[in-house]
Amino acid sequence: MRPPAVAAQNPWYREPWPWLLMSGPAIVVVAGFITLYLAVSGQDGLVVDDYYKQGKAINQALHRDDVARQAGLTATVTFDQTQDRVNVAVKRADGSPVTEALTLSLVHATRSGFDNVVNLSANLDGYTGRLPALRSGKWNVLLEDKEKRWRLQREINVGTAALAPLALRPVAVDAVDAVAPPLVGTPPAIKPSDAAQPK
Repeated sequence: MRPPAVAAQNPWYREPWPWLLMSGPAIVVVAGFITLYLAVSGQDGLVVDDYYKQGKAINQALHRDDVARQAGLTATVTFDQTQDRVNVAVKRADGSPVTEALTLSLVHATRSGFDNVVNLSANLDGYTGRLPALRSGKWNVLLEDKEKRWRLQREINVGTAALAPLALRPVAVDAVDAVAPPLVGTPPAIKPSDAAQPK
């Protein structure tokens, strides 16, 4: 009588199940190293070291909006993406032209590395400058004089379509307060109008 035949058993590394079970942890380890590399090599443009100093700077910027509002300044910005030019027409409420040197800042909403400053040169129609390539997303467009006494601004959303002409106006102080309330635990913001009043 013969003993029953025993099926030949493959070694473990020739079976699919151990490899399938080990692939999950192996993928997690590789993904962990990729995440570590991205965290170490990337830069976070959103981190601010001194929040109190930033709050004081915001109050100074709001004063620049008040100066532009009192002067009755408005501007129209036209983007010519075919020729990589930006054209700006600035006027006062009384219709008199603005003759000072101007800069146009294109500030990305979340990535400071994408920000651009365009020095505008005067021409017969107003001002013109070289338009840098803009990535898609939200941008703040700020027009200001070189001495930073006043500013006009507007938020735009850049997509794949051509950019329409923009009308820039001073931001109302009340609108800024409604959009960005002060953080808990920080000193209250002092409005330029409050600073001028005696207590």
